[in-house]
Amino acid sequence: MNFKNQIEFLKELQKNNSKEWMDANRKWYKQVRDEYIFWLNSMNIRLSAIDDEYYDTPGKKGINRINNNLMFHPNKPVYKDHFGAGFDKKPKTADFYFELGIERCIFAGGLWRPESKVLRSVRDAIDYDGEDFVKILNKKSFKTRFGGLFEDAKLTNAPKGFAKDHKYIELLKNKTFAVFHEFDTKETIKSNFDDELVSAYKEMLPFRRYLNKAITV
Repeated sequence: MNFKNQIEFLKELQKNNSKEWMDANRKWYKQVRDEYIFWLNSMNIRLSAIDDEYYDTPGKKGINRINNNLMFHPNKPVYKDHFGAGFDKKPKTADFYFELGIERCIFAGGLWRPESKVLRSVRDAIDYDGEDFVKILNKKSFKTRFGGLFEDAKLTNAPKGFAKDHKYIELLKNKTFAVFHEFDTKETIKSNFDDELVSAYKEMLPFRRYLNKAITV
């Protein structure tokens, strides 16, 4: 898909980030949103064909709202500067996320600051078979595409119930277990972009499956 229309819309939206402008351009917004959903639907079908455990996520369920949540973030603009969507969005699991922005795009996935019960389950899994998780993180192709875990807030000391000299103490201190790959929006106009998304999905799959097994077993 050529995302030129979506990018042009986002650029104009950021110049005029207001409900008044959005209302005046509602027809354009619906057009770019429908085009984006159509593409999400096609990718949803393609991903479901390569992953037996894939959770069917049609475009309308996967796409994120373009409005910012001003109740919790009153200083943010009214509207976001990107179109975001999740694939394989089984409730309360680690999904796969794609973000189309004006200058940058993102492939991401994992668990972003999960609730304490979920976080404990991930830590227990690492305590039990952390070597399997480390192998996933250290795989050459995985590191090349995603680097390491997303650098987010970490505990200063060992989590409750874990020794401070635990073999995987630095992993256990994490509050977020997610990875991402950022790239220039220009990459999306290449003819093989859909293949790149599929490739990123496959590369991240063992990582997400490890987390999902930890929180569902």
